[in-house]
Amino acid sequence: MAGASKNSRTTVATQKFMCPDCGGEIVMKTILQAGRLKNIAECNKCKRTERRPKDFK
Repeated sequence: MAGASKNSRTTVATQKFMCPDCGGEIVMKTILQAGRLKNIAECNKCKRTERRPKDFK
């Protein structure tokens, strides 16, 4: 019974987050800070940064 692997059955969905203040698009960025990788969410328009896109609300 050779079926498709579990990873091939998952679908890839991308979400677009919008900034509630200015309406710009929020993108995730990875920066190197103090020797560690850190993910931050940044608005392209107003340059506001948060830890994750949910924190903009």
